[in-house]
Amino acid sequence: MAYVLPETAAVSDSPAEIRLSVATLRHGERVEVLDRTRNWARVRMPDSRSGWIELANILDGKAYEEGQALLRELLNEQPQASGHTSGSANLRVQPSRDAAQLAQLSASQNVEIFRRQMVERSPQPGGPASSEPIRDAWYLVRADSKVGWVLGRLVSLDVPAAIENYAQSVNLVAWLVLNTVDDNGRAVPQYLAADREGTPDADFTHIRVFTWWSKRQEYVTAYVESNLNGYFPIRVGSVAGGPHFWLRVEDRDGRKFQKVYRMQDTIVHPIGTLDGWEAHGMPERRAETRSRHRR
Repeated sequence: MAYVLPETAAVSDSPAEIRLSVATLRHGERVEVLDRTRNWARVRMPDSRSGWIELANILDGKAYEEGQALLRELLNEQPQASGHTSGSANLRVQPSRDAAQLAQLSASQNVEIFRRQMVERSPQPGGPASSEPIRDAWYLVRADSKVGWVLGRLVSLDVPAAIENYAQSVNLVAWLVLNTVDDNGRAVPQYLAADREGTPDADFTHIRVFTWWSKRQEYVTAYVESNLNGYFPIRVGSVAGGPHFWLRVEDRDGRKFQKVYRMQDTIVHPIGTLDGWEAHGMPERRAETRSRHRR
């Protein structure tokens, strides 16, 4: 079995240079592969008719199922940022130029960003030797019902206008809404933002919490923390009616743990840690520390 890759794909009566179109299939439709040549596949369509389709326009069943598994996995994750494609971009099942292509996104396609991974680029045959391997940043993104890994340089982030001034001076990589506050009937979001400085390996090294000062009608910094070796996904949730967030971090010895925080009014409290990145819940012992708070 195989699945149609582009938005639409023509099925012809022959793979010859002169051929007639007999049907048009849409993205995700399943076909049965009956035969194949170097560039074409003879397929049986859902209506039992058969015809020829270019191999580049179909995806094998295994890769399709891997893509569907990614889609199901992201249903329970929170986007870390949002953006749009700067040009046409291929979605792949793994963060690699050689991985199976799941879909192609058009230019200016809106995407949600969930993860980031640095991957060493495969050397090109006949290319110049380099002492330092070239690495690419890849994003795991979702665009409507399509999901996959895309080269990071093909995605431009769309920072919320409310915090774009801050983003001009840092490498902002993520922002999540902690909660909203009422300002004369208007729901105003309060943000947890993350940026990266120096190292390309960690997803973020610094966080900042922005709260809304209704008296001055502006955002102010309620909490700052630096020197983090943090990785996506950052998780935000509500516990006992109050906003909390969980950061995945790694120390110098390679120990992976989560730092847990609570925001009460406009004050952020670090309340403890959880061992491992997959643990859920709250720290057993709450060692509460008053945050740096500025008004």
